[in-house]
Amino acid sequence: MSTDHAAMMAALGQSARRAARRLAALSAPERRNALETAANALRQAEAQILLANSEDMDAARRRGLSGALLDRLELDPARIAAMAEGLATVAALPDPVERVLAEWQRPNGLRIERVAVPIGVIGVIYESRPNVTADAAALCLKAGNAVILRGGSEAVNSNRAIHAVLQDALAACFIDPATVQQIPTQDRAAVGAMLGAHQWLDMVVPRGGKNLVARVQQEARVPVLAHLDGNNHLYIHPSADAAMAVAVVVNAKMRRPGICGALETLLIDRDCLDLLPRLVDELTAAGCRIRGDSASRTLDSRIEAADYSDWEREYLDAILALRVVGGPEEALEHIARYGSGHTDGLIAEDRTLARSFLARLDSAIAVHNSSTQFADGGEFGFGAEIGIATGRLHARGPVGVEQLTTFQYRLYGTGQIRA
Repeated sequence: MSTDHAAMMAALGQSARRAARRLAALSAPERRNALETAANALRQAEAQILLANSEDMDAARRRGLSGALLDRLELDPARIAAMAEGLATVAALPDPVERVLAEWQRPNGLRIERVAVPIGVIGVIYESRPNVTADAAALCLKAGNAVILRGGSEAVNSNRAIHAVLQDALAACFIDPATVQQIPTQDRAAVGAMLGAHQWLDMVVPRGGKNLVARVQQEARVPVLAHLDGNNHLYIHPSADAAMAVAVVVNAKMRRPGICGALETLLIDRDCLDLLPRLVDELTAAGCRIRGDSASRTLDSRIEAADYSDWEREYLDAILALRVVGGPEEALEHIARYGSGHTDGLIAEDRTLARSFLARLDSAIAVHNSSTQFADGGEFGFGAEIGIATGRLHARGPVGVEQLTTFQYRLYGTGQIRA
């Protein structure tokens, strides 16, 4: 970490700390108004955001980014409208700050409350998707936190355009623009400076591929709320409704193959292989390549050969791994061995089996008879998300406003002293 990067991070951190203290004095209606103002500003800035995004898209095509990554990067009027609507939805959520989580009274008359409070200053490191700039800012502001953003180089122009709109909206509401700051350089060494800034940051949220998350976890001197890759699975049980199974699998894989909630491995029970030709028909018609084990390839020549690396892959592309399993136990064993703990589930009409299967999944999100693409904070009613946490502490699954708070114990007495 260079002296220049350390000085840059210190300046950003000091500004963020001041902004976080000022946020603590704002009322819930003031924070809500700021988010509504930002939502309207995004709608009005559509043309300038699209222009900035077109520059990023041109550069990404020259670099040869995959179709899935281009899809993550691209903005259009509908996506900008959805981004703005996400801010408006977050604005309308119940205020997460100052919630009394628990309260009780001790025999000596001392009354104790556990109250939700902001975390403080949050750092967000992310790749590809420029909508994260708006989502992260909205969620942090709603929860009373200042945020320092570091987006990926492929979306640099889009991120800057969105960030400028957000800061202008904050200033218009007489809120310190340093509430939402952006690392001003794409130099990779700036990430190292961010990860070492424990005196300024209270938590770091990485949102990206394995390499990014691994680097953050290895180098961070700040608590990390990790978002690992989405190697997501569905198991088709013999009791599954055939039409439902096909529709769910095709949606889970092909609606948007490049998002972290996309299905990556399909496990099909050997007692329902009569469904396989129909599945392959629908998936290939949608443009999906299938890589399968020997048992599946003997039944359909359109299935390419898979190797063990395919079971561990997050393709983020129109490719699906497929394996034939001997029942629920084998499906659970496969998911436990190769899954990333993101989103997994089954398609089955046997509800007793489904409850048992979900209870034994060690996944942040467990689904029954639905697409894995519902692994999204907006779909959970959170308005937006800062990521899908796949760890086990503090927060798990979509990280919304409630997950961006911590708590404080408050003791109310009448002069009690301890013997």
